[in-house]
Amino acid sequence: MGKTEPVSHADNLIEDSIEHLTLENNLLRVTVLPLLGGKIASLQLAPSGEELLQKPLRPYAPRTPFMRFEASDASGWDECLPSVAACEVQTPSGASSVPDHGDFWQVEWQTVSQSAHELTLSAHGFSLPLRFSKTLRLEENRLSVAYTLRNTGNAPLEYVWSAHPLFAVEEGDRIVLPSSVREVVVEGSAGNRLGIAGTKLAWPQTAGTAQELLDLSLVGTPADEIGDKLFAAAPSEGWCAIERRRLKCRIEFQFDPQQVPYLGLWICYGGWPEDQAQRQYCVALEPCTARGDSLAAASRDGRARQLAPAAEDHWSLMLRVSGVS
Repeated sequence: MGKTEPVSHADNLIEDSIEHLTLENNLLRVTVLPLLGGKIASLQLAPSGEELLQKPLRPYAPRTPFMRFEASDASGWDECLPSVAACEVQTPSGASSVPDHGDFWQVEWQTVSQSAHELTLSAHGFSLPLRFSKTLRLEENRLSVAYTLRNTGNAPLEYVWSAHPLFAVEEGDRIVLPSSVREVVVEGSAGNRLGIAGTKLAWPQTAGTAQELLDLSLVGTPADEIGDKLFAAAPSEGWCAIERRRLKCRIEFQFDPQQVPYLGLWICYGGWPEDQAQRQYCVALEPCTARGDSLAAASRDGRARQLAPAAEDHWSLMLRVSGVS
């Protein structure tokens, strides 16, 4: 495999020509792109301008239905719904194809309301009749995100949701999970370094397929060419975090494990996209509704969320950045 280049395509993260909305205080600056999947494109420490999210691998550009995620900027914080993996699901009206990473990172979101510290956006899916809304609120060193999902169709449906925030990292940073997390399950691992899908591993110290001792919590270098997707049951303590050593800060998600019963981990140190020179160098902490990326598999195994016609589901996340002064 060739040399990886985990560099941003653009130092100026948001071009003036791209519609963007900003929430800002003296600690954090949050930038959202409504027309590009409603993504949180930037989360910065306001005093220094330090970016906490993975920067774009290629220039921002309009999405097209069913494009692959690696064909986009592959950066920032998107929402994966109604599936993370591309798949085909059966509905009362026939088979429906769900694209890679779901509908909602590809569609344009509408701005419902905005104030100095709060923003509400909404969008409609195309693979399944869903309306998805989120309200972002910035308070001191905390960003809360409240979600509402509505079935706009005439029949029950199923879905899988996962947050997809790609946090920038550096060598020596650490993924921190509560002590209740002792085991993770492999969804995918580049080169099968951690084994095939379904392999169960101890957390954080474990053995690779070559029986070498690994610390899964410790961030490596882009030269490692690692790309691992893991799942764990959501910790009962209701949090997960990344500690940034150089920045002397802790980025922590807080959530209700009853609402969001699983946690995905995307650990990428120069291992993806495999066919591109510029690759991700990030860790994604992904609170989610099911173990596994595929809605089709979750539906088959009875793990998908069900939503009746005109019914709504509600859940929320809180992102807290400590050590910011």
